[in-house]
Amino acid sequence: MSDRHVNDPDLIRELLTTPGRWAVVGLSSNRTRPAYAVSRRIREEFGQEIIPVNLAGESVHGETGYRSLKEIPGHVDVVDCFVNSRRVGDVVDQAIEIGAGAVWLQLGVSDQTAAARAKAAGVKVVMNTCPLIEAPRVL
Repeated sequence: MSDRHVNDPDLIRELLTTPGRWAVVGLSSNRTRPAYAVSRRIREEFGQEIIPVNLAGESVHGETGYRSLKEIPGHVDVVDCFVNSRRVGDVVDQAIEIGAGAVWLQLGVSDQTAAARAKAAGVKVVMNTCPLIEAPRVL
């Protein structure tokens, strides 16, 4: 099963320490959702620019929101996916379309086929983990 994705600690370190633009898909102003607190900490602790992406195009954390990845102007370095595994393949395909540098599928989100498509397109992949879990391990 060599085609199964395994997270690379060096890639995780690179994504967390290189300043970039993170489109956070599934981030809304709902404070009870994990995306709300995690995205704030990604911005404040790791210095990443956060771009909310949600169905309403709602702004979050004072950052302009968008309805889809295609609406975001400029380059997106990381697409951080807070959507369930059944829907994440579509988000990964959109990330490939816009030329994102990486996709990060959050804890509990896994799609081996989508990860393979991303890798084949030259998009880096982290899957089924959270930056807040990984940071103490790699930094």
